[in-house]
Amino acid sequence: MNIKKEENCIIFENTDTLSIPLSLDCGQAFRWSENEDGSWHGVVFGRAVNISQNDTTITISGDVHDGDEQLWIDYFDLNRNYSEICKKLCADGYLNKAITEYSGIRILKQDEWEALCSFIISQNNNIPRIKGIVERLCATFGDDLGNGDFSFPSAEKLAGLTVEELSPLRAGFRAKYIIDAAQKVANGEVDLIKMRTCDMDVARAELIKIKGVGAKVAECTLLYGCGRVEAFPVDVWVRRIMSELYPEGLPECTEGVEGIAQQYLFHWRRNLDN
Repeated sequence: MNIKKEENCIIFENTDTLSIPLSLDCGQAFRWSENEDGSWHGVVFGRAVNISQNDTTITISGDVHDGDEQLWIDYFDLNRNYSEICKKLCADGYLNKAITEYSGIRILKQDEWEALCSFIISQNNNIPRIKGIVERLCATFGDDLGNGDFSFPSAEKLAGLTVEELSPLRAGFRAKYIIDAAQKVANGEVDLIKMRTCDMDVARAELIKIKGVGAKVAECTLLYGCGRVEAFPVDVWVRRIMSELYPEGLPECTEGVEGIAQQYLFHWRRNLDN
């Protein structure tokens, strides 16, 4: 991989096993939208950017700061060898189908708090409605970045709000869970940074201290926010996958990268009947 820095632009050349459309639109992030020219617009870590792909060249333009290269390397997990991981996963027939059909999905390393809050919102919800609630959350309580873009509001900002003040979001029962999560993160009772490296069972136990956070939201936070690719979120689609394809459990080839396997299987199975 080669990296070039130009004015308001970072270019990654010769990226390995990365599809921008698949990675941004496979159900793991909720603040990306496709532009008419096929590029993608979103806000990441308070930066409003456009991302385009031409074969193995990725161009990130817009609010690009000096020294941001590592931020994007981390966000797209570019230091992890997905070619080797996918080769290992393809030992299983179903994973081979999923990876062949949807090659290039990578796990995004999102902000821990944003991932936790977003997946609290995702409970018993569909993707368009999740995106709508997240958009209203940012527009109402985030910082105005200009051009209709807003940052994701911090836990500290939301911790002081009431359920009534969140009513414009139309988040329903999830509003009280958002506030409880914000309060526990803001006061340090739940340490999301520690969860990047601590024992997985300890991390899970910490997260389920939050009202409304069960196994699925905890695993999503660990996978998509904390970079724990061994986490394995189970929603209705993954439960169906396990019942239909893996009643005896995941194959041995997924050990240590269960979250990557899950993302391929989830996206493949969800689109199988379309």
